[in-house]
Amino acid sequence: MTSTAAELLEVLWGRASTAPASASQLRVLLVLEHQEGINLRTLADFLGSTPPSTSRLCDRLLAAGFVEREVSAADRREIRLYLSTRGRAFLADLRARREQALRAVLEQMAPAGRSALLTGLEAFCVAAAAQIHDAADASDNASDSRTA
Repeated sequence: MTSTAAELLEVLWGRASTAPASASQLRVLLVLEHQEGINLRTLADFLGSTPPSTSRLCDRLLAAGFVEREVSAADRREIRLYLSTRGRAFLADLRARREQALRAVLEQMAPAGRSALLTGLEAFCVAAAAQIHDAADASDNASDSRTA
């Protein structure tokens, strides 16, 4: 059942998305939204990718106007990544379209089913946020040990 729900959400998200960004690029945008000024190596670690692959992803996002790069004031060799105004607008629009698609499905559900789903999703969000936070901490600790 979990797999089916995830697949159906993917279909809904796909229908709601006229995205000029791939799934990997979207993941970068979402990370940058929450990790303003992250450097390329840390982003690569967070994505479980290599710096060259992550750099190419960011190059495409930069060309699309979704990402901005800045040279770090502390270390001129380090590049800091930021979500641009256009990138923020893209994510807001994508979320609005996804919410509309999800709302159309929820409106077809019985009130008791919607209530149960809300309770479950609230618990899911708490657990998922904790897991993601733990993974980010582990990535930060790994980066710190490499630079020490």
